[in-house]
Amino acid sequence: MGMRVLQTLAVFVAALIATGVDASPAPLQKRFGKSGDVIRGVNLGGLFVLEPWIKPSLFKQWEGKNRQVVDEWTYCQALGKQECLSRLQEHWATFVTEEDISTLASLGLNHIRIPIGYWAFTVKDDEPYVQGQIPYLENIIEWIGKHDMNAVIDLHGVPGSQNGFDNSGKYGKIQWQDSQENIDRSILAIEGIARIAEKHSDIVDSIEMVNEPANWGLSKDGIIDFYKNAYTSFRRIAPNTIMIIHDAFLAPSEWESFNIRGWDNVILDTHNYHVFVKDRLTLDREGHLTATCQDAKNVRNFNSHLWTVTGEWSLAVTDCARWLNGLDNGARWDGSLDWEMHGPVYSGATCAGQSSIAAWDQQTRIFYRQFAEAQMDAYEAGSGWFFWNFKTEEADDWNYIKLAQNGIIPNPPTNRVYSRYSLDSDRWNIRINSPWCHE
Repeated sequence: MGMRVLQTLAVFVAALIATGVDASPAPLQKRFGKSGDVIRGVNLGGLFVLEPWIKPSLFKQWEGKNRQVVDEWTYCQALGKQECLSRLQEHWATFVTEEDISTLASLGLNHIRIPIGYWAFTVKDDEPYVQGQIPYLENIIEWIGKHDMNAVIDLHGVPGSQNGFDNSGKYGKIQWQDSQENIDRSILAIEGIARIAEKHSDIVDSIEMVNEPANWGLSKDGIIDFYKNAYTSFRRIAPNTIMIIHDAFLAPSEWESFNIRGWDNVILDTHNYHVFVKDRLTLDREGHLTATCQDAKNVRNFNSHLWTVTGEWSLAVTDCARWLNGLDNGARWDGSLDWEMHGPVYSGATCAGQSSIAAWDQQTRIFYRQFAEAQMDAYEAGSGWFFWNFKTEEADDWNYIKLAQNGIIPNPPTNRVYSRYSLDSDRWNIRINSPWCHE
């Protein structure tokens, strides 16, 4: 462990102690979901928080226009509220249907994570966002219950942006902690979510306080204080609902002793992607498979202290999906996006066919099946997983429904061929038994 990591760890641990952290292991008070089984789910990304790469057709009219529109904020800003609401109402009504939910249930899933932005609950006059999401959200929750699954509602974007990504609703600066008003409005949104959760308490079993807060642009103490305040606020409304906190992209070791006195039913969320950092993007196929072994050890270790779920992962091993890195931005993979390698990951790397099942040869299909199973094994060494995303318009390596229907993702998820653990074993002490991980 390097000096920089040790220094970061020391600062964070000190912050935890200062905010009342108990170093004893967190009690596992409640099993997740109706069946109490390991979580196997997907995200409904791109529905209530727009991302250009998930549904490019919504953003196509601004292609090549100097990034005039890059997120939901600028989408509504460019269209004006009346036209934005009209287009989004049509999107909310059609992008997720009961048929989609029925299909996901038939694929053996038991959970659906629903990202939503703060603006569904609170909008200021000078903000371009529009409202009207809640009736559509409640319809989807009812479909999820009808098909015997559970829902997680995830506050995916907060005022000022918690990470500066387009998936927070506003691309650019990280300004969430710049004002108390931003924090107060975030709590207001959580209270709104909590009321929906309590209304549908037999279906909504958990709420995520904020998605992917970026530790590099935020105060760690501030993140912890927000979690404490959010816990108090939503517990008054939904006392039996599980609280999910994101790891803020911090090193795993920094969460091992995290346990606020008096808290119960709290889950840690971590996200695992193989395409956004050099160390993972440049792996060969065998490297991607073996990298899941360390992920398995990490989530198993976390889970012994604090329930740990992998709230986002995919089968992507390139960042070639159109606009994945932002509208009109290219990819690291082929060097069309400027990044630390100042060129492609290897000479001649191309994005042609990378995100299309139809272009994958048999060996590629086998690899993706192996990669799916290896990741499922890894994340089920913790409390389970949510794949990102349930579907996409173009990017097949991110499309759970299409991948499962093409035999690339196991259907049901327990139908594993290449890499499996004993499904009868104690899931808190899983030993990985696969061609890539040996314990």
